[in-house]
Amino acid sequence: MAGSDPYFFAPGVLWSKIQHQTHHALACGALQPIRTEYEFVEQGGMRFLVRVLANLALKEQANQAQRKQQQNGQPVNPFLPYDPNLFVADLSASHLCLLNKYNVVDHHILIVTRAFEEQDTWLTQADFDALALGMAEIDGLAFYNGGRLAGASQRHKHLQLVPPPLCPDGSPLPVDQAIGQLSLELSADQISIHQHPHFPFRHALAGLSGEPPTAEELLTTYHALIDHLGANRQAAAADFPYNLLATRRWMMVVGRRQEHYQSIPVNSLGFAGSLLVKNQDQLALLKALGPMTILQGVATSLDEPA
Repeated sequence: MAGSDPYFFAPGVLWSKIQHQTHHALACGALQPIRTEYEFVEQGGMRFLVRVLANLALKEQANQAQRKQQQNGQPVNPFLPYDPNLFVADLSASHLCLLNKYNVVDHHILIVTRAFEEQDTWLTQADFDALALGMAEIDGLAFYNGGRLAGASQRHKHLQLVPPPLCPDGSPLPVDQAIGQLSLELSADQISIHQHPHFPFRHALAGLSGEPPTAEELLTTYHALIDHLGANRQAAAADFPYNLLATRRWMMVVGRRQEHYQSIPVNSLGFAGSLLVKNQDQLALLKALGPMTILQGVATSLDEPA
């Protein structure tokens, strides 16, 4: 019974906690949003949001501190222990919710395992139990960077969830607009796998119910998508780097082969249609190459066998 579940949240409670903790973390300096400028760049029938970092100093200082710790042989893990000023809520016996310290989008949350697990391990029922709680409250974009080659910056396992609007002008998520053009079949008997005709990289798509998805629906769909792409779930997940993106209406998995294309890094948000560059030189390079070309460059190719 939900009321007896110690981790049950009545509607609106988790979102209220996120807002309250954001206010607190900003006031005490624990939350350090990264300011960006932005513009839209079109390619391949898709309108990409491209953000340009306005001030990278804080993030660079943090990265330098992490590198120094690593050089000194010290373990680096911002989630163990986590900063209590960024703590939002306990989601389950195995997962908790934190604010993303260096957020670009307001109220960006992390769904983190309490005990250390590697980021390049397969997602589990427990992971999706926790994610489903967040997606029941936030009708936004959930994503997972499955390993370093998929853009993961931390080894400690964590999923991420950002509320709308992802685009500063309030326009819909670019990939959501693109996927909305498809008719994603839903069946109680089997999961229908789709490919978007305008995505020039190896991916697998499936529809979700449109209601807040259950953990079971998320897990079953995830397994179907990675299996379709040729993953061996009996082997190490590190052998299959990938990005996972999901809304209440669809889930997509993209196979990865490298972290950057030239100097431009790509994580799951790139495949959502949102890319981040460090400066104007990188912006010029992105425009010259084209954002869809960059995604094609970091993903596994369409002709790669399953």
